[in-house]
Amino acid sequence: MKKALISGVTGQDGSFLAELLLAKGYEVHGIVRRASTFNTGRLDGIYADPHESGIRLSLHYGDVTDASCLRHILEKVQPDEIYNLAAQSHVRVSFDQAEYTADVVATGTLRLLEAYRDHVRVLGRAVRFYQAGSSEMFGAANPPQNESTAFYPRSPYAVSKVAAHWYCVNFREAYNLFICNGILFNHESERRGETFVTRKITRALSRIKLGLQSKLYLGNLASYRDWGYAGDYVEAMWLMLQQDAPNDYVVATGETHSVREFLDQAAACVDLDWAKIVEIDPRYLRPTEVDVLLGDATKAHSRLGWAPRIGFQQLVTLMMNNDFELARQEKTLREAGFTLPLGGGGRG
Repeated sequence: MKKALISGVTGQDGSFLAELLLAKGYEVHGIVRRASTFNTGRLDGIYADPHESGIRLSLHYGDVTDASCLRHILEKVQPDEIYNLAAQSHVRVSFDQAEYTADVVATGTLRLLEAYRDHVRVLGRAVRFYQAGSSEMFGAANPPQNESTAFYPRSPYAVSKVAAHWYCVNFREAYNLFICNGILFNHESERRGETFVTRKITRALSRIKLGLQSKLYLGNLASYRDWGYAGDYVEAMWLMLQQDAPNDYVVATGETHSVREFLDQAAACVDLDWAKIVEIDPRYLRPTEVDVLLGDATKAHSRLGWAPRIGFQQLVTLMMNNDFELARQEKTLREAGFTLPLGGGGRG
């Protein structure tokens, strides 16, 4: 039975990846940050009491800001595959917390790479490593963007991801390690954190439709993104580590849509005129904007045999159906005299 270690397992991608690997017969280990409140909600469907027999999902307290902890976890788990998904992944927030973002996203990756390199060297084990890159690394580069496109990051988050990318390339070449960079374009789902624009839209429109709130405040509606489904994209991560040789891959749908188009599609699902309820709030604008991200995933198609299954319209509908049901439950509880606190995004 193969063992996989996932940092950022409690995030959107981490939960989908854990499900995929369990379905493929893996023993899955996840790194979880200690918090005073439960932060494992996305894993509820696959989590089991560790006291039971035959458990194949284990969680370990740790953080990519703690090098010694990472080394201890690697020694204990001895994984065959490592997936580094941990990040402070909110682009707008990275402008306010630039140093923290760099410490988690860039230096955090370096800490895990150092632990991984030493683990392989000391034990002589063949371990494969996946690094979660981002289309934000391309930033202001002309679309479409592929593996040959020069990076032009436009946020502290993007700069940190570029640093992590090159750390991985350097460790791969310097130490002959099996390391793959997946440059994933925007991927969403019903598990997306509620502070990210897509989920913010679907959550708010559903609540507005049912009279639970009155306004939705957004930033730049003219930004274009290549949006796919997170459940499809984690399959590409796994496929990269099953190849004969390590490489870097863009993962994208090859279509781009604006935030305004996302609004149009989402509002149509609940028969709302969003122009009457949406207001622009300057606090949600980035100091440096990324206008268009459009991925060319030809390499992933041809070498990995990967292709997205869920298109833009289906993605929006899926997210709206999920959030409308959550809003309906919230309304029922309120009418019964209870309140249901809104959730939030975290480090994925």
